Amino acid sequence: MKLPNNAFVAILDGETFLLMKNTSSNESEPTLEKASNPDLDPTNFSAGVKHQDDGGQKTGSTDLNELAHAAAAANWLNTKAIAGAFDHIAIIADPKSLGEMRRHYHGELKSRLVGEIDKTLTGESTQRIEAAIAKA
Repeated sequence: MKLPNNAFVAILDGETFLLMKNTSSNESEPTLEKASNPDLDPTNFSAGVKHQDDGGQKTGSTDLNELAHAAAAANWLNTKAIAGAFDHIAIIADPKSLGEMRRHYHGELKSRLVGEIDKTLTGESTQRIEAAIAKA
């Protein structure tokens, strides 16, 4: 994935949300620096209504707190996109969180989205995240 200079990268899973910024002028070789750890208020528990199937409930694979966190992250990014806080953003999230986030993307966020990676990279080194972006 080509990541423009000054593009943000949102890295999240069901519990963690980290925002990084690309400082490299070479779009093919990102250099990320930590920008912030946004404080979210995951209150959108309606996010998980779609996942209230019998199979998910029996196996415990549906965690409404994780889905609410993903919805809160999408809403936070929507607010920043609408405010013009960034021109470009990439999102890296575990598949379930990314799927939930997509349901909440505002048109303004979609227009600034340069790519998505459906992989859990929270807790990984910056170098590993940079390599995943370069390979995508």
